[in-house]
Amino acid sequence: MKAVLQRVTTAFVEIDGVRVGEIGSGIVLLLGIEMNDSKDDASWLIDKMLNLRIFEDDAGKMNRSVIDCGGAVLVVSQFTLAGNCNKGRRPSFDTAAPPVLAKELYEFSIEEIRKRGVAVATGVFQADMKVHLVNDGPVTFVLESPLRTCTVK
Repeated sequence: MKAVLQRVTTAFVEIDGVRVGEIGSGIVLLLGIEMNDSKDDASWLIDKMLNLRIFEDDAGKMNRSVIDCGGAVLVVSQFTLAGNCNKGRRPSFDTAAPPVLAKELYEFSIEEIRKRGVAVATGVFQADMKVHLVNDGPVTFVLESPLRTCTVK
């Protein structure tokens, strides 16, 4: 499982000109799910993201998590994070999870955030979305669930 985290002051997702998910201060989580990912991967990633100290304390140091500062999370499915650009000029998506598994783990991840008492908003799985955000800092991190082999069949 791969994720891009962006610390934001505000963010929203728009589909056909309509806002479908919106947050104030918090994290935009772009979530890419690969074929061998599991609920364990999702739980690990969500726990890591929610407790990552990427928000400033009173001394200006990154010492607070999104939980500590009462922020929210905007979760957006991001199929292209599974893209491999090593060969040729067109990305390969051979390791991407099939839509049924990806949607299951996407929804599981959203519930994991809610269970921990953090406000969450979402995009729409497999929709053509426009993501608007104000990256605070800018602060951006890439997370991957612990290393494992991802085989292509």
